[in-house]
Amino acid sequence: MLRIIIAAVALSLAGPAAQAGSLPGADVYFIGERHDNPHHHETQARLIAEIAPSAIVFEMIPDGALHVLDTLGEDLAQRLDWWGRAAKDVTLWQPVFEAARGLALHGALIDRPAARAALEAGVVDSFGAQAERWGLAKPLAEAEQAAREAAQQEAHCNAMPAEMLPVLVSLQRMRDAALARAILRAYEQEGGPVAVITGNGHARKDWGAPAVLRRGAPELSVFSIGLGEQGQAPEGAFDRVLADAPSPERGDPCAAFGKD
Repeated sequence: MLRIIIAAVALSLAGPAAQAGSLPGADVYFIGERHDNPHHHETQARLIAEIAPSAIVFEMIPDGALHVLDTLGEDLAQRLDWWGRAAKDVTLWQPVFEAARGLALHGALIDRPAARAALEAGVVDSFGAQAERWGLAKPLAEAEQAAREAAQQEAHCNAMPAEMLPVLVSLQRMRDAALARAILRAYEQEGGPVAVITGNGHARKDWGAPAVLRRGAPELSVFSIGLGEQGQAPEGAFDRVLADAPSPERGDPCAAFGKD
């Protein structure tokens, strides 16, 4: 199976506090994560404190939503419509919410109903007038398309029918474009810098949301941080990688697909 691994930039295995220090100036800071790793959210909170952003864009809040947290509490997931539902796992992000208290929180989530609608109408038509600005109207180069499809197949435990892979790539591109659009909106409304909380796949500079933002808003400077585990860097290109976090106990990720 085709597998492309792009070496991460500036990989270091020092402690997270040491790595997080001395961030260069930028308009936008992408801070990646593995969603189920609580250590990543603690690192994100430290980075937010260092960056002191004017706004934070969350992958997990519905696109276009704007919140300012004054209190946290048990109803936080419902108030934020986290992942489009009142998710129990919202407590993993508690350190991030503490760091974000009082800041403008902008959403960029393309939830499942919106994704289904995009598949029916087509990603370009569904995204609207800005589809060309954010690169959705332009096909990917053949090699990149193949690499992305291979990555999707691997992420889905080699259980996806081949005809589904281009669909998954299109949806990933749409989510990257939604992040870029939300980032620009946050920057224009709140000023900079803007911090972005998202998965590592969206934070990678080579083909994630930073690449889309570079295309549609080249005037904004970007710094991207990937968070790895057990000394392993996440796949993709980043300006900095923090990879010393322990990994949480996980079940078999392929069990849902009936794969060993």
